[in-house]
Amino acid sequence: MTDDSVTPYAVAGDVDYEKLLARFGADALTDDQRARFPDHPLVRRGLFYAGRDVEEFLAADQQSIVTGIGPSGPMHLGHAMVFYFAKRLQDELGARVYVPLSDDEKYWFRDQTPAETGEYLRENLRDLLAVGFDPELTRFVVDTKDADVVYPLATAFGKDVTYSTLESVYGTPDNVGQGFYPAVQTAHLLLPQLVHGEHETLVPIAVDQDPHVRVSRDVAAKARYPVGKPGALLMQFLPSLGGPGKMSSSEGVAVRLTDDPDTVRRKIRKHAYTGGQSSVEAHREKGGDPEVDVPFQYLSAFFEPDDEELDSIERAYRAGELLSGELKELAADRIVEFLEGHQARRDELGDVEAELAAYRLTEAERERARDAVGFDY
Repeated sequence: MTDDSVTPYAVAGDVDYEKLLARFGADALTDDQRARFPDHPLVRRGLFYAGRDVEEFLAADQQSIVTGIGPSGPMHLGHAMVFYFAKRLQDELGARVYVPLSDDEKYWFRDQTPAETGEYLRENLRDLLAVGFDPELTRFVVDTKDADVVYPLATAFGKDVTYSTLESVYGTPDNVGQGFYPAVQTAHLLLPQLVHGEHETLVPIAVDQDPHVRVSRDVAAKARYPVGKPGALLMQFLPSLGGPGKMSSSEGVAVRLTDDPDTVRRKIRKHAYTGGQSSVEAHREKGGDPEVDVPFQYLSAFFEPDDEELDSIERAYRAGELLSGELKELAADRIVEFLEGHQARRDELGDVEAELAAYRLTEAERERARDAVGFDY
């Protein structure tokens, strides 16, 4: 196979997901584990395909989810799927959800001004609020706005992330900010346990973000702090509209959560990679390939919850009865329907800062976290 490189900052080559399990030391999800998760297409159909300490999470009485975002652009469908999945876990399991927003990371790793990052941050927060998380069980943590808790934790963990670990996991950093960021990310992933006591934490992430989890597990294993190793639920990449590869908010064409129906349809009609044939006649004769067809992949991952209906679509496409253009329109209809609901909730929100207040760490929670690493003085 083609050599591949999978890091939090670059994905290149043909990704072999089974090979990554061996490289990263994760375990494939079992059928029993899939059945014990709240029913959701991302798990049932295998996009979430592997993890670490998943069994412990499923068996726990107290559970937290950590899944964040770096404000590098408008949020897109790939972001939405993970956050709405986290909301399903919260609704059905009663899990806490912690959402770190790493605005500092984007300054260190991208040619992006603080002002640009701030604008993306405000818009990302509006989309997160529109998901409808329970404010009693949810905390949004912005690195620069919540530096009174993030920085003391990162300071403590920075002593536990060795240079050899940094270099072996991430390579040589371009600046000292990049070198410090793994300690900040560790603060994100261990924060729920520092606030609420040791309990099972699961991080649902795309597989390229797994190095952050591995570093945080190394820190937790040193037993200097009252935390256990956070688990991981690893997700295969949702393809960009143009075909195989990681969907990105800053590269290529993606369907954004703020796109209007006409824009969604235009993007899908013009840019969505299909598994169809070069002509209608050839497609009727040979059929299409849903395994590489991006509209079908979107339906399978999130936008067609009914397995029988999805099977019917797949059979019709393989048989040549459903044309690529018709499959594009079907996917566009479902995506537009989802976005209309999301955007209606988004539009109903008031001022972002005022809405955010209910989701911020309380002073008591901040104190507990700082105290847990010895920096509350």
